[in-house]
Order: sequence, then structure tokens, then C-alpha cells
Amino acid sequence: MTVDEGIDITKAGDRGVLKRIIKEGEGTDTPGAGCQVTVHYTGTLLDGSKFDSSKDRNEPFEFNLGKGTVIKAWDIGVATMKKGEVCVLTCASEYAYGAQGSPPKIPPNSTLQFEIEMIDWKAEDLSPAKNKGILRHIIEQGSGSDYPNDGSQVSVELEGKYGDKVFDTRTVTFTLGEGTEHNVCEGIERALEKFLKDEKSRLIIQPKYAFKSEGNKEMGVPPNTPVEYVVKLLSFEKAKESWSMDGDEKLEQAKLAKEKGTEYFKGNKYMLAVKKYKKVVSLVEDMPEDTSESEENKSQAKELLISAHLNLALVHLKVSPPHHYEAKDHATKALKLDEKNVKGLFRRGQALLGIGEAERAIEDFRAIVEMEPENKAAVKQVLLCRNTLQKQKQREKQMYANMFDKFAKHDTQVEKERAEAEVDVIGEKVGEWGKGEGEWTDEMRDRKPTDFEKENPNILLLDKDGQFENM
Repeated sequence: MTVDEGIDITKAGDRGVLKRIIKEGEGTDTPGAGCQVTVHYTGTLLDGSKFDSSKDRNEPFEFNLGKGTVIKAWDIGVATMKKGEVCVLTCASEYAYGAQGSPPKIPPNSTLQFEIEMIDWKAEDLSPAKNKGILRHIIEQGSGSDYPNDGSQVSVELEGKYGDKVFDTRTVTFTLGEGTEHNVCEGIERALEKFLKDEKSRLIIQPKYAFKSEGNKEMGVPPNTPVEYVVKLLSFEKAKESWSMDGDEKLEQAKLAKEKGTEYFKGNKYMLAVKKYKKVVSLVEDMPEDTSESEENKSQAKELLISAHLNLALVHLKVSPPHHYEAKDHATKALKLDEKNVKGLFRRGQALLGIGEAERAIEDFRAIVEMEPENKAAVKQVLLCRNTLQKQKQREKQMYANMFDKFAKHDTQVEKERAEAEVDVIGEKVGEWGKGEGEWTDEMRDRKPTDFEKENPNILLLDKDGQFENM
């Protein structure tokens, strides 16, 4: 069989993948690497023998484009297809199954042909919860195999818009993880951790990962607005990973992160402060128990770890609304390392009070007063806890009183309804002469006995309702 001619779509220009369009697709969009594509296909050898077909199974085939989960020719060819397009790909063996083939149906060194129909594709979802919060369409593939990490210095080109309005066009260099300092939203930062150098992609970002409910007045973005960005990663300098650092390097980086976190905290940039304090924790949390570390390094690491957890507790108490549970957790972690830490007890007490656990909170504040009787702030919190507990007891007392009143009223009503439903034997049944059913009436009293009753005075007769007729 003669190989069908088509357009060479390989970068190398070696005619390893030829494409012939049978049916044109819709629009101009094509899927990018990472997209989940859905296709129908039929695969044949050059002699026309069919070795596989999704149509025969009546089951479309889905795969992630550009991830190496299919033969190389598919990653190349399917990336050029529009929605609804049907094409034939002729694939040289080095772009298919190579010298090994795929026994028993595909011999070694086989050139293959695939008729492929593009049904649909979904953009790659980069959001943490995979809820379509950050969608990526790759426009130009990047190079290399490395990606930026948190703390990397990145240089990017940005063009942002919502609807038809372009609100952001610039080139910016910043530290990944601190993008909000440069009006770079969270969605872009998260996406950049998946970019190769020179990659250019279109990002569709929902408000949660863009400018949230506040919007961005400086850029003219309204609250709760989805945005679209075209982003190109021009260059980056990767931050050193903690696993590649020795103890001294970890301590040095932790101190720098702590200083930066405190700077952000003082500037009321609480979420950036949280990131930096968490960085401290991730750098040194294993060092106090690391037998390979010196005692001095262990001691410094422990101090930094306690300080980071205390600062995290404080930040979570400062935000609006306060994150009481997070504050409690970090204060508790600090207290596990130093059980008599006054700041840890105070901040955990505040967090417990905030979540309505005044009984536990007062224990922490009393512990402070025992150690520091002159600590006016702790004494004040003890009084506040007592007042809160007293109010809680009053509310509970009132609640139970209301419950008892409610139950009493209910019982009274039930008793009343029961009494009304009971038969008034004297009033209803007997009446003046027992006019009620089953009782003596004037007619029955005046009735003369029958002959049978006269002959059999000891026999009692029942009427149709089962009542004694002659009584």
C-alpha cells in the first residue's frame, strides 16, 4: 500500500509524522500540553490491516497531551488538531513503537496510520483542589526540564484582561511566593511552578486565585472577577531546596525568612508573613532531633521553631476574621517545645476563648498568673474568662428553664386534649334516661318481653351490636 502523503509536522523536518486533514475543525484553538483530550481513532498498518479502533469499542479514548502517555506521533499530531477535526497521521516507527513493535499486532519497525477525530479537550487544571480555579492552555512549549520553586527569582511577561478589557501589560521580576508585592495574583504564582523556561501560556483564573472579593482598584479589576492572563516565563533562578542544605545553611535561610516575615507582619501583610514563618518551620523542624547536628545548631533550630510557631499563632489571631483554630494549633506546637512559654499560653488562651472554650482558656491564663503574678494582661484575661463562663451558665440556666416551661406547657396541653377526648359516661351516655348508645332508653324501659323471653328468663339475648338486648 502506498503511504498517503501529508504535511510534515515534526520540528526536525524528518517526515516522521505526516498529517492529512480529512475534515476541517472549528475555530482556531488547539489543545496544549497537559490538556485532557478526547478522541476517536482507528489504527492500521500500511497494508490496511486494522490493529485497534476506539470506534469498534464505541468508547472514545482520553489521555493527557504532551505527557508521554501515548506514542510520540500522537503528542505531536493531536496538538495540531481543532475541535471536530478528522485527520490521518502517518507515523514512522521511531515516532511509534520503534524496533520493538507492539506484539502480536504491530510488527517491529512498523510505519502506522491513524485516523483520528478530535472530539473535545479540557484545559489543564493547576488549582490545588482541581476545581478549575486555574486553567492553563499552553501557547508555546518551554525548554529544559526544570521548574521554578518557592523563593525563585522569576522574570515574566504578563498581559491580563477581564472580558475585553486589558488591565495589565508589563514585564516584572519578583520572588516567587511574594508576588502580591508586585500585584501578581496567586493563580499566576501557582502556575509558574509548572512552567518551563520560555513557556508561554494562557491562564484562566477564578476570583479565589485572582483578586478575590476585594478586586484590585489600582488595576481596575472589580471584586469577584475571573481574569485571563497570557504569561511567558523569560528566566528564573531557582532557590536552593532545603534537602540540599547543611545545618548552617538552613539556619541562615530560616533567620532571613523570619526577618522577612516580621517585616511583612509589621506592614500588615499577614498572608505574606504566614508564608515566611512557614518557611522557617519547613527549614528547621527536623533539626532539633537530628543526631548529626551540633548541640548549638539544635538549640538555635529549636528557638527558631518556637518563635515561628508563636508568630504564626499571632498572625492568625490578627487577621480578620481571626483564624482561631490555626492559632491554637501553632501555639500548641510551640508549647510542646516549651511547655511554660508565656506567649504560647497567652495566644492559645486567646484562641480557645475565640472558639468558645473558656474553661480551657482560663487554665492557660491561670498558668501564666502562677508564673507571673504581676502579668496584668493575663489577670485581665482570667477575669474575662470568668465573666464569659458566668454568662454561659446564666444562658444555660435560662435555656433549661425555658425548656422546662415548654415541657410543662406541652404536658398540660396533652392532658387537656386527653380529657376532652375521654367519654363523659354520665353526661353523654346516660343523660336523663340513658339516651347514649348501649344504655337504657325510655323506649327500652317500656318494651314488653317477648314470648321467648317469658319462657326462658335465664337466657340473655344480644342485639346486632353485641349489646345485651334484654337487660
